[in-house]
Amino acid sequence: MSKEKHNTDLPRVGFVGAGLMGHGMAKNILEKGNYPLTVIANRNRAPIEDLVGRGAHEAQSLADIAASSDVVFLCLPSSDEVKDVVYREGGLLENVRQGMIVVDTSTSLPDVTRSIAQEMVKIGAAFIDAPLGRSPKEAEDGRLGAYVGGEAEVVDKVIPIIDCYAEVIVKTGPVGSAMTGKIINTFIAMANCAVIAEAVATAARFELDFDVFYQIVSSSGANSRMFQQIMPWVLSGDTSGLQGHLRTSLKDITYYSKLAESVNAASFVGAPITQLFRHANTKGFGEHYLPVLPGIVAALNGDEIRPINKPGEE
Repeated sequence: MSKEKHNTDLPRVGFVGAGLMGHGMAKNILEKGNYPLTVIANRNRAPIEDLVGRGAHEAQSLADIAASSDVVFLCLPSSDEVKDVVYREGGLLENVRQGMIVVDTSTSLPDVTRSIAQEMVKIGAAFIDAPLGRSPKEAEDGRLGAYVGGEAEVVDKVIPIIDCYAEVIVKTGPVGSAMTGKIINTFIAMANCAVIAEAVATAARFELDFDVFYQIVSSSGANSRMFQQIMPWVLSGDTSGLQGHLRTSLKDITYYSKLAESVNAASFVGAPITQLFRHANTKGFGEHYLPVLPGIVAALNGDEIRPINKPGEE
């Protein structure tokens, strides 16, 4: 691991939430972009120690992060954690400076994003939303999707940093619009997962050959990226192609339901999909990755596609 001297002419970057997704993002900001990087630990020290070994500085508090940074990235599990980091005593809102930019790459409720942005504006700082597409594997490879909402001038300042970890960047419009688009997009993905899980479980009920079933779907209009990412677990027990936790999926589909309800939009399929993910979490599968969902549905029929290993053993 190298500790190269970073370009002091570039904006100083702070990173809060260097976990499953955030580690790869921070690593690429540090190494591809050569940005001076400050990180802060949460529960898992391993990603922080790796980043420090690569040349990052470790902050001891959010005040330290703010003092050491011109742009602060957040990559947190939900709106609750984002609000905590911003509003807690000693949090970002108390410590940001005029001209600072905070970039929220979490998947958060748009109303929360807009509310925080309004508070930051009062201080002369900016808060923009830049949620992510794809998985931790693409984060490590610097091949994520990023959807960015905010004032054009502010967005343009952070695009070169986002470009370090994203191969697709979509400017979505005003602050909050990226979160809205990401949540609706995630609904499509989770709906696809639910349909695939039920279809595979039904195929198991009929004792169809899964290799044959895979060929049928792969050669038809029913094929999808999600199908291709889920089926390796069905065929061989491999979950590495879709490293999204079922607990996170439940949060995201719940956010979609709240979003649709907030504008009184017709929502015919959101509720049953939510119930499937709630069932998976209630049964203790929250830390498992999405590809095991067909096995969870098959178990409701009294069938087993394959044993569902403990998280990390897939």
